[in-house]
Amino acid sequence: MTLLLPDVTGALRPYEPRTEPLALTTGAPFTSRTVYSAAHVVADPFADVSPDSPAAVDWDATLAFRRHLWSHGLGVAEAMDTAQRGMGLDWAGAAELIRRSAAEAKAVGGRVACGVGTDQLTAGATLAEVRAAYEEQLALVEASGARSILMASRALAAAATGPEDYLHVYGHLLRQSAEPVILHWLGPMFDPALDGYWGSSDLDAATDTFLEVIAAHPDKVEGIKVSLLDAGREIDIRRRLPRGVRCYTGDDFNYPELIAGDEQGFSHALLGIFDPLGPLAAEAVRVLDTGNVTGFRELLDPTVELSRHLFQTPTRFYKTGVVFLAWLAGHQSHFTMVGGLQSARSLPHFARAYELADGLGLFPDPKLAEERMKNLLSLYGVNQ
Repeated sequence: MTLLLPDVTGALRPYEPRTEPLALTTGAPFTSRTVYSAAHVVADPFADVSPDSPAAVDWDATLAFRRHLWSHGLGVAEAMDTAQRGMGLDWAGAAELIRRSAAEAKAVGGRVACGVGTDQLTAGATLAEVRAAYEEQLALVEASGARSILMASRALAAAATGPEDYLHVYGHLLRQSAEPVILHWLGPMFDPALDGYWGSSDLDAATDTFLEVIAAHPDKVEGIKVSLLDAGREIDIRRRLPRGVRCYTGDDFNYPELIAGDEQGFSHALLGIFDPLGPLAAEAVRVLDTGNVTGFRELLDPTVELSRHLFQTPTRFYKTGVVFLAWLAGHQSHFTMVGGLQSARSLPHFARAYELADGLGLFPDPKLAEERMKNLLSLYGVNQ
């Protein structure tokens, strides 16, 4: 059946949905790259809440989606930006998510790393309070048995007066961490409150401070996640890392080339786009494991248009598209998000996301995706 989909001008144009999904199966663990998908949370659609209420999470559906990712060999990056951390999911909800996801990972043999931040703080926190908040969250993640990801902190960005404050806070945390951690540099396109992170809005100066933190504690840094949407800068940082410290790309615009790498190295991956791309991304990495870079790029390069669409400005609302595609793919029964974030993108945006994802064969049941898209279009007043 032909669907009428609205474009950015508001005009309706016909689209012929795909009838068969891309043939993808589970397989052996990866050997050449370590790959995490940052995973979304599934809201409880029957909870009587408002956008300002604490998140009401459907735990069964949320954990089922993580089992889906693990079944394809992907690790799960838990309680991160993709899980609406700071955009609907507060620290109490994140703490519960970490405990449940870490326990589920142990039960099924999945890899999990969890975000450590300072989102229990209110405005006006001091550096000492920022450090204590980080310590509280680090202790919880370590107690869960998961690897820790030290996320960028809005409170630290507000309290710090220069690079020395970042060196002090991160140095303190790395000295006391029980196991090596992943450091996360999230750019302001994902969170405007993080502008000037590492003590400067000059990215060259910020990069120097970031690398200084790592160089002072290389034994405590398992890897870094760079989310700046700047492939050249990531490659520069990657080449300047101490031996043994991994670079995990968080670049949802340029991930195929960064994961493939060059003669001087490559990036592993920790990506929000691998939430909807999970099975396809896993298939591509297994091809890369055989040394077939061309085959890897042939599978993954066509997905970049979808990723750039989902992560278009304002980039922080990419979570809406991620959850929308999870609904179309049948991973959850509804299109509702914590904090009411399902309203953050337009109908033309959804229509294009559906068209691109369907064209890639991402939907296990194309007919289900088509019916759900028709329902959404009808809700907006588009009659087929």
